[in-house]
Amino acid sequence: MNWFSNLLSSTLGRKLVMALTGLFLILFLAVHLAGNLQLLKNDEGQAFNIYAHFMTSNPLIKVISYVNYAFILLHIVWAIILTRRNRAARGPQGYAVSNNTSHWSSRNMGILGTFIALFLIIHLRGFWYEMHWGGIATANYDGVDYKNLYAVVDAAYSQWWYVTIYVVSMILLAFHLYHGFGSAFQTLGLNHVKYNPVIKFVGVAFAIIVPALFALIPIVMFLD
Repeated sequence: MNWFSNLLSSTLGRKLVMALTGLFLILFLAVHLAGNLQLLKNDEGQAFNIYAHFMTSNPLIKVISYVNYAFILLHIVWAIILTRRNRAARGPQGYAVSNNTSHWSSRNMGILGTFIALFLIIHLRGFWYEMHWGGIATANYDGVDYKNLYAVVDAAYSQWWYVTIYVVSMILLAFHLYHGFGSAFQTLGLNHVKYNPVIKFVGVAFAIIVPALFALIPIVMFLD
């Protein structure tokens, strides 16, 4: 197993971990968005509450959720390690010649990631914590009681400051995804001159559409 530990301790190994965890989190974002769009249904939260109940009670989904939390932490820790190593390699004066041809998001992934991590803390405190330990009222559908998580979300999205934080965070997430999507494929060696345009197109589309739809939800609920 020495080769495995050596790989993980190397810069390449850490980049591989970042790429794999990043792609997993990208997939999670797509699934999470599909669930959150239930909030826009005009049914007083029924579809969202039933969806949330399924996601928090299904054993397989719960395991996947725990893996997702672990990957988020791993992604953050590895990002910090890589950022510190890169800064140490540049030295106190930085490189003699600065390469400014890269996109702004690629040069500021650490800053973007930090703000996104702060948003996650606020988001998890407001929803995940309340879901598990908050005194949430129930809603009854067809004789079955469900936690009324829609009411928690609706209350949060009625506050202009929270909606503002959410929307700004989604803009930052868009820049983070813009670089991260293509970078993950490149790190894993999946880029090819023939397929690079497709990968770039899908990456840009994902980086724009997914955060935009996430941001649309609190805006619509706030204005409703």
